[in-house]
Amino acid sequence: MTYLSFPRQHARTQRFTLGVPRAFTVAPDGERVVFLRSRSGTDTAQVLWVLDLPAEGAAEGVRERVAADPAALLGGSREDLPAAERARRERSREGSAGVVAYATDSAVTTAAFALSGRLFTADLTAAAQDQAQDAAQDGATNAAQGAARSGGARELPVPGPVVDPRPSPDGRWIAFAAGGALRVVAADGTHERALAEPDGADVTWGLAEFVAAEEMGRHRGFWWAPDGSALLAARVDESGVARRWLSEPAQPDRAPREVAYPAAGTPNAEVTLWLLGLDGSRREVPWDRGRFPYLAAVHWSAAGDPVLLVQTRDQRTQHYLTVDPATGATRTAVVEEDRVWLDLFPGVPALRPDGTLLRITDAAGVRVLMAGQQPWTDGELHVRSVLAADGPDVLVAASAGPAAKEPRTGEIHVFRVTGQGAARLTEEPGVHTAVRAGEVTVLVSAVPDRPGSGARVLRAGREVARIVSHAELPSLTARVRLTEAGERRIPCAVLLPSGHAEGDGPLPVLMDPYGGPHGQRVLAAHNAHLVSQWFADQGFAVVVADGRGTPGRSPAWEKAIGGGRLAEVVLDDQIDALRSLAGQFPLDLSRVAIRGWSFGGTLASLAVLRRPDVFHAGIAGAPLTEQRLYDTHYTERYLGMPQEQPAAYDENSVVTADGIPHLAEPARPLMIIHGFADDNVLVANSLRLSTALLAAGRPHEVLPLSGGVTHMTPQEQVAENLLLLQVAFLHRALTR
Repeated sequence: MTYLSFPRQHARTQRFTLGVPRAFTVAPDGERVVFLRSRSGTDTAQVLWVLDLPAEGAAEGVRERVAADPAALLGGSREDLPAAERARRERSREGSAGVVAYATDSAVTTAAFALSGRLFTADLTAAAQDQAQDAAQDGATNAAQGAARSGGARELPVPGPVVDPRPSPDGRWIAFAAGGALRVVAADGTHERALAEPDGADVTWGLAEFVAAEEMGRHRGFWWAPDGSALLAARVDESGVARRWLSEPAQPDRAPREVAYPAAGTPNAEVTLWLLGLDGSRREVPWDRGRFPYLAAVHWSAAGDPVLLVQTRDQRTQHYLTVDPATGATRTAVVEEDRVWLDLFPGVPALRPDGTLLRITDAAGVRVLMAGQQPWTDGELHVRSVLAADGPDVLVAASAGPAAKEPRTGEIHVFRVTGQGAARLTEEPGVHTAVRAGEVTVLVSAVPDRPGSGARVLRAGREVARIVSHAELPSLTARVRLTEAGERRIPCAVLLPSGHAEGDGPLPVLMDPYGGPHGQRVLAAHNAHLVSQWFADQGFAVVVADGRGTPGRSPAWEKAIGGGRLAEVVLDDQIDALRSLAGQFPLDLSRVAIRGWSFGGTLASLAVLRRPDVFHAGIAGAPLTEQRLYDTHYTERYLGMPQEQPAAYDENSVVTADGIPHLAEPARPLMIIHGFADDNVLVANSLRLSTALLAAGRPHEVLPLSGGVTHMTPQEQVAENLLLLQVAFLHRALTR
């Protein structure tokens, strides 16, 4: 077997995510679990699988089978992704291939998915699989044999390219976005038609706009009625959105790519919502869009009328609206306000079976689950998301709250919550999540002392099956020490070289943070710290610090970066953590470097340019250096509108609007890395920083990434060599 270095293995396995089962769906009758998984730890093609479960009390009967194999369905040809699908994958940080997403009917008997812009469906029942296998064994046609290899999936001939197909709850219809239109087709491939077509070049139906997908966690643009008779569909008009042009300098014969990008202070896309009946009816769903331009979430289930979550542009007020499906009229159910900002959370709004509205909100300094007007949790928990709301209890993911008796640094657990309290479902220290329907729950766990993540299938609390992972085992072991630093008890992870013994001399330090909103790095999970351990094994003491602004601790912790203090707060906490840990670990504070990507890249830039007394070298990957260049929903949450708060934008940028960097003495080495195809943090950020540093006479290195490298850098050779080049830079920069 060929030996692979850790950087190459890490790149080839897409950070050890290939082969890991994911995207679970549980059938409400408890007979099967549907999921995605590639066939090996280096195979990028995701396959749709079904785990058949034995009946209650049966001693055997668990069977794993293929429901759709992309290689068989495409006949071995390469995928050809339409632009809308490429954008959807970039927004969801999806780097694999094959069946990367699917949707099912309510009974989980039919799945729909897209491959190369073509529409496919798969019958998920065991009977369909057996029939396909019997046909192949009886010497049926090549088409039947191919269907057997692919699990019985088949293509529906429809206009494309198809994006985000979704079956109706009753399984009779498939809705999908194509060419700007929202279309439907019967499950047997007949009666295909458009329900809504674009009335302008910049109009689309059924797709999420940029800021919804990138910042709000809403990746969908249409929602089926529970009875399958109608859909709620978003109409997005980007005609007023500013354009950005992304070029590929290494290919000067190619025209730049146009991107509609709503930068801070500029117009957003106009989003309206419509009720589209299969009978051809159409009604707009009205609300005060002038005051509440953001459609943050939509929920429509059999438990009650549709629920919308809409936000003001400053994100300090949001309304939960109910929709009358007969008329489209809306009514305000709940009003929430916050003087700093209001967060959005996965899984809410949702309705319990009795119609009670579930939401996550901040009350008296605690992040709680609200059922109607009653809090169902208290300060013991910091609720992160609602995982399931289909039973008498609600399944949530939560970390330790401000009143917790134990800090449980980096841990996230699954809890069953009722009006009488919360009971923890997961006990082992780690990061846990779950999917549930009826009495069947799939628990997915990652723990700090062993690699990978496992999936256990429980029925009524008893394990009945395990879904294996095909992920590769890493060639190194992360030896992470989770702790808290300083008076603020900043969550930290510390990693030392594998051979380092107590009493050995102090080590040069590498701060390795993300350090900002939505990015928790200090996790009680092994694989989360593999890259940091590899850097440690190159001779560094690596520190990962989750300072104020990072999620998972308390509302006050996250919102401490408000009021225009973003750069100040996050940088102060990295310094406080570093100095506090120096009393417990062998840290050489005369040799301190910092590296990061995205927000972490911004933080690294700020560190070496503003606090060279503390940081002696920095690596800034895809940094946001001028806050006006980033999008509306994210940037305005923390800094307001740039027209109203220009000083806040300049103070929290690495480079001001006039191209002036914030510099302190002495000059420190800085490596800047950026992909030219990045449509999230535009490469203009790094180019402006380099220009400003050159004008100021500051030496620095720039590593431009051409060849289609985006914010994700999924290319194997690029990802491998980025690690090698970074460690070489650090050794040069910190050598004395």
